[in-house]
Amino acid sequence: MTTIRLHIELSEQEAWDYAQFLKRVGFADYSANAVDHAEAYRMLYVGEKIRAALAEAGFAPR
Repeated sequence: MTTIRLHIELSEQEAWDYAQFLKRVGFADYSANAVDHAEAYRMLYVGEKIRAALAEAGFAPR
């Protein structure tokens, strides 16, 4: 598997809003937009990676 690195620029508001979204989204949301449970779990895993990166940058809503 090839690994890719993403570099994006967000305003503080965009980062905060997306961190809030990732805090609130759950497996059911991913599952509703996935072709099967395996894809939903992969989507969830990626969402958690992005959430962790936002938290590391100081955007970690409670």
